[in-house]
Amino acid sequence: MHTGKIKKIVSDRGFGFISDTDGREVFFHQSSLVDVQFTAIKEEQAVEFEVENSPKGPRAVNVRIVQ
Repeated sequence: MHTGKIKKIVSDRGFGFISDTDGREVFFHQSSLVDVQFTAIKEEQAVEFEVENSPKGPRAVNVRIVQ
């Protein structure tokens, strides 16, 4: 599991980016969220996630809010 913060949300397109603790930016789609609605997340919110490779580069999956 990786940890980071929501860096940017593109609400009208249903995706965003996470800044992980290593300083890289990782794409996430609203379908990758676990136990939270896309409309409920906010920038700077702490998250944990897994990274998988996609044709367009790394993407976050199983994204969970850290309480």
